[in-house]
Amino acid sequence: MHERNGSQIIQDWPEESREATQLVIDKYGDPHEITPTTLVWFNAGPWKRIVASKTFYQHNFPSPHIDCIESVIDYQVPVDKFDELAKFDGSVIVERTAGEVSARCHDEEANFLALNLMHDIVTGEKNVAEARSYYGKEFLDYRKKKPTPYMEKLRFQSALEHKAPDPDTSILSEEDLESAIREGEQSSAAE
Repeated sequence: MHERNGSQIIQDWPEESREATQLVIDKYGDPHEITPTTLVWFNAGPWKRIVASKTFYQHNFPSPHIDCIESVIDYQVPVDKFDELAKFDGSVIVERTAGEVSARCHDEEANFLALNLMHDIVTGEKNVAEARSYYGKEFLDYRKKKPTPYMEKLRFQSALEHKAPDPDTSILSEEDLESAIREGEQSSAAE
């Protein structure tokens, strides 16, 4: 079977996701994993993983655009900050158990912006309203060719050197589980 590279795979994708994905290919080269609907790069630039998807989502914050490029970092978000992050930007995704946070937007620069503001919210530097306002300002500054420090790079250290996963706390003891198994076996035997 003839293998295809990322640029060949995306030729069948919608224009919106094809154009955004080509920018990632141009910057980071061919992906490490290729399926007909997804391209994945590992340890590309500052990212743990970049996922480009054929499927794209309409996103109206801060102005209408599409989301199809997801940039993932290791980062542990305190549980009490989840609601604030959801209010900030629906394309910032927190994976508590995995210890990952990602931003899905149309390009790497917008993902830098979203994740830098996510960090500001988590650390208390900005509240949700301030973060949303700053996002809009930097988004416009980018188009005005003004400095955009939050879109250039991650302004914090991701948790690559730290333990970011949060496996949560068990609420069931071994005794509870063993008792449930015995009860289930007794119920099955009675039938």
